[in-house]
Amino acid sequence: MSKLILVLLFAAVLPAHAADLTIRVDGVANAEGNIKVAIFNSADTFLAKPVGGAEAPAREGSVQMTVKNLPAGEYALAVYHDANNNGKMDRNMMGMPTEDYAFSNNALGKRGAPRYEDARFALPEAGAAAVVNLR
Repeated sequence: MSKLILVLLFAAVLPAHAADLTIRVDGVANAEGNIKVAIFNSADTFLAKPVGGAEAPAREGSVQMTVKNLPAGEYALAVYHDANNNGKMDRNMMGMPTEDYAFSNNALGKRGAPRYEDARFALPEAGAAAVVNLR
């Protein structure tokens, strides 16, 4: 085999470079429960099948956490304050969230969650930081 083919085969089996994502969640109302983050990498899986996540104890004001070793690429975040620590986003009878939440880019949806395209951001190999504001 030529050296070029060997190099291409070797490069194909190497994992993508890992990057760290630091997430700061602002607007945490109180220190009850946990702040939960779900990380998505496509419009097809957005809000249905996360590729990763993070969780930290709530603290009034801001909470910061870091997710390590994500492949560089495009992602979107969904964040919520699980104030009663029941492991789910609580909703009222109309289906509206009763716990504070946010999406990356502080994206807003029309009558629901935003589109993946509105919440997505780039995570370069050097890593990145994302800030969201709970509402």
